[in-house]
Amino acid sequence: MMGRALLMLGWVATGGLVVTGILGYRIGEQGTVGWHLLVALFSCLLILFSHSWILFYLIGTGKAIKSAANELDFGEGPAAQTREFKNRSNPWLMLAMGAVMATFIVGGGVATGVIAKWVHALLFFVTLAIQLWTLLLEGKVLGANERLMREMDRRIRSADSGDRSGVPL
Repeated sequence: MMGRALLMLGWVATGGLVVTGILGYRIGEQGTVGWHLLVALFSCLLILFSHSWILFYLIGTGKAIKSAANELDFGEGPAAQTREFKNRSNPWLMLAMGAVMATFIVGGGVATGVIAKWVHALLFFVTLAIQLWTLLLEGKVLGANERLMREMDRRIRSADSGDRSGVPL
């Protein structure tokens, strides 16, 4: 459930990123720069928040799954699956966070006249593509992680009921 909420937050932040881009192309109109900066800051912070917490969420659920699997002798399979989830998603999560930070920082360079506008615009589109890909990947990984947690829960309940068989209630 928490993973889904974080993923939805990432999609909302990506919508903010799109609005930021639209405002950026309208710079020159009265008051647009301020809104561009404000929406960019808000969107970037939400993206960083959602991706960071998804990283921590996968680490935490992976640790819980590994601990339960070891305790109940379920073998290495569940722990290997959680490692695979992190190996698939973590590089893209880090890349998306780095790209959004770089785009925001380069925007400051454009505002001061040190960096050409086209560099910021190009970086924006690259960042948007990375962000969209990362969100799609996160959805798949979080879905697989949720299915694994449900499976582990089912196996734990079965092991618990097996331990109590023959013991009067």
